[in-house]
Amino acid sequence: MVVKKSSGKTTTRKKASSAKKASAIQKKYTKTEVLNEIATNTNLSKKEVAAVLDELAVVIERHIKKRAVGEFTLPGLLKIKSVVRPARAARKGVPNPFRPGELMDIPRKPATTRVKVLPLKKLKEFAL
Repeated sequence: MVVKKSSGKTTTRKKASSAKKASAIQKKYTKTEVLNEIATNTNLSKKEVAAVLDELAVVIERHIKKRAVGEFTLPGLLKIKSVVRPARAARKGVPNPFRPGELMDIPRKPATTRVKVLPLKKLKEFAL
């Protein structure tokens, strides 16, 4: 049986720079300010960052449009879902909650599709 000897060196890896403390921003950024911030922090040009964000919008659209999967996840940050609400039939003779003893008619509502954005764990931790 062959036994390997360890070299005696121990390697320690530091966590990626994503664990660094980020300072709080006091005013809401405009689109241009967001592009500038990302461009300076990633050493990319402003055009490249804008192209990435535009492509991200296209990918999200392709995920949640009609006859698509209906769900997009930005890993760790958020989930975007399209939720179909079924049609609601008309109802007649329903008690009026604002005037007791009176009856009212409720019109029908057509089916609708809503978009829900749900925060994931990492996004929730940012607010703490």
